[in-house]
Order: sequence, then C-alpha cells, then structure tokens
Amino acid sequence: MPSFDIVSEINMEEVRNATDNANRELATRFDFRGVEASFEYKEQTVLMTAQAEFQLQQMESMFRGACAKRNIDTSAMDVKSMDQHGKTCRQTIAFKQGIEQAVAKKLVKFIKDAKLKVQTSIQGDQLRITGKKRDDLQQAIALIKSEDFGQPFQFNNFRD
Repeated sequence: MPSFDIVSEINMEEVRNATDNANRELATRFDFRGVEASFEYKEQTVLMTAQAEFQLQQMESMFRGACAKRNIDTSAMDVKSMDQHGKTCRQTIAFKQGIEQAVAKKLVKFIKDAKLKVQTSIQGDQLRITGKKRDDLQQAIALIKSEDFGQPFQFNNFRD
C-alpha cells in the first residue's frame, strides 16, 4: 500500500548560515554603528543581544529576512520573551523540530474529518499516512498544505 511520512524538520546548517548573514548585515547597517549588537548560534537556538528593546525588534525582522533568503520557513521560529541584564537586552529564538503530540492529534482529526480514504498513525515526532491509491495520498497532501497548523511540514518517504 502506498504511504508517506509527514515531518517537520529545519536544516540547522542553513540556520547557522542565516545567522552569519544577519551578523554581516548588522555590521553594515548605519543605525547599528557603535552599538554592541550581535546574533549568536548556540545549540539549535539563536541568541540576539542588543542595547535596547527596539533594536532587538529590528534584529528579529533582519533575521527573518536572512532566513527567508536561505529558504527557512519562519513559521518554525519560536521567539522567546526578552530579558534584560544590566545594559544589554537578550532574546532567544528557538526552532520547532518534529511534530508535537497535540499538533499530531490535530492533524489526524483534520484528515479524518475530511473523510479521505487514508489511515494515519503517529510515530514519535512524525505522522505516517497510508492509503490504497496514490490519488488519495495526494489529496491528503493538498489538504494539509491548504491549512495552517503553525509550523511547516515536509512530505517525504513516499512509497508506492
């Protein structure tokens, strides 16, 4: 029986490259001249450091632009709250990897409500969809792409 997997993965090497590109852009920006501000990639998160909160907001939009240029879906970004340490403000950006249990159940319910002739099963942090026909699987992919679940999905391991 044909099947495919739904996963949510971010290429962390591309995130590292986007961080480097954002640092280069930060060095050339006139409004950040003489300001201690930086992006730092640490253990699958990005730490933004600046002197004021409004600078962090500008840096976040700069980083989103750098991610978009590297084909990283920015809906996978989880921006944490800002915290202030003395003169510096810090903010962490984490990336959603894998499909959480609640989102997986929501996906399963969404597919079942559409009354497609496919079976879904949750396998850890991914979903497996199986059906008798390839057309049913393609309908499931189109259905999932049409709805926003708050994170990007990739469809891989398609087997006939």
